[in-house]
Amino acid sequence: MRSTDADARIAGHVFRDPALLAQALTHRSAGAPHNERLEFLGDALVGLIVAEALYLRWPKADEGAMTRARAELVRESSLARIARDLDLGARITLGPGEMKSGGHRRDSILSDALEAVVGAIYLDVGFEACRGAVMPWFEPHIGALPAGGIGKDPKTRLQEWLQARQRPLPAYELLSEGGEEHARIFHVRCVLTEPTLTAEGSGSSRRAAEQDAASAALAQLESTKT
Repeated sequence: MRSTDADARIAGHVFRDPALLAQALTHRSAGAPHNERLEFLGDALVGLIVAEALYLRWPKADEGAMTRARAELVRESSLARIARDLDLGARITLGPGEMKSGGHRRDSILSDALEAVVGAIYLDVGFEACRGAVMPWFEPHIGALPAGGIGKDPKTRLQEWLQARQRPLPAYELLSEGGEEHARIFHVRCVLTEPTLTAEGSGSSRRAAEQDAASAALAQLESTKT
């Protein structure tokens, strides 16, 4: 069912216009009005709110460190985790096909719904109140990051290691993918030609699997001191 005045509350925010929350929690598979336009707005707002928080809290961090931290905080799996904390999945209106396939558990649908909710809160009460409602969702995750930022991801570090030695960049091969639609597992191989080396990794997305494989490749390089 779509949200009504009786349940127009999300994580402490009570909507003045319950229709905004209803739209934010309506997937396109359920028909119009759905949440894609609100998601577009919310995506920009989440990026701004998180960027501002990092800028204010890490006065000595450089642009690269803050960019990496923001990317970690706003990526699909991170937003989906927050959506699960808010129990958004149980409230999303889906079409019959998505309901049958377990769409309410899928990271992409959950993260999109979270962004749409942020966009809806902004339209409901403006930026200042929106930031006040949204920041508590991100506080624990910002606090869990190393002070001053996080290091470069394994794929970037591997690429820089090879470039510094004027060696060919790695290739990543998808070996397999499987599991339920809402819990996919990807297996990837990282292949280097100079030095000759292969490493494998797995993750809940191809990107995560490639990062895992790159990390394994770096571990091999460090152990052999090539």
